[in-house]
Amino acid sequence: MNIPIILAGGVGSRVGADRPKQFIEILGKPVLVYTIEAFQNHPEIDAIEVVCIESHIDYLKGLVDEYGLDKVKWITPGGKDFQHSVINGVYNLKGKISDDDIVMVHYGASPFVSPDIISDAIRVCELKGNSSPAISSPLLLGSNDGDKSLNWIDRDQVMIHNCPQCFKFSYVTQMFDEAIEKDLIDKVEPHTTTLMYLMGREIYLSKSNQINIKITTKEDLELFKGFVLAKNLNEDD
Repeated sequence: MNIPIILAGGVGSRVGADRPKQFIEILGKPVLVYTIEAFQNHPEIDAIEVVCIESHIDYLKGLVDEYGLDKVKWITPGGKDFQHSVINGVYNLKGKISDDDIVMVHYGASPFVSPDIISDAIRVCELKGNSSPAISSPLLLGSNDGDKSLNWIDRDQVMIHNCPQCFKFSYVTQMFDEAIEKDLIDKVEPHTTTLMYLMGREIYLSKSNQINIKITTKEDLELFKGFVLAKNLNEDD
């Protein structure tokens, strides 16, 4: 089975809204619903787990019913940060899925993900045991040296990771078990990929694009609104 773990446990303070950013409505529908629908409508997805900020779990259950998101099989509370929310989601699936199943860690505020990105992430993970959608930087890169930049960085040597990050279930459970045993979880920025780098794990790259971003700012919300309007217009043609 292929099971996305959709992270909806954050508060999204940089957006400056009166609710967590994943629950902000765009054209009458919460961002999180758009994200879940990307997986709900994908033929290779068998079931979905949502890791949700505890104060909004009942609200999320209502959205699942309202929008007919019948692939959502599990809802579990989030943790203190992204990494601990992922751990909550992974460990909640112990005894429910098999070691060879694929879990896909995806941000609840990343609704731009396309079907081909999801499919390629699954494909690479099936071959290699893990995968992370990534692209090289489309922009010129330079060092951050206070109020100036002194060094050019070759953008072909840098990859921009996004999601869904995919793992065979046995791989990710073993990784987190080892990281907890060695007290590594809080030693790096709380992301799955940063933990893998710390542990010396290889990260296999899958297809992505410039559109596949996480909503972080008010401007990103406006960008997504335009994306939805354009998509709806194309579907009506």
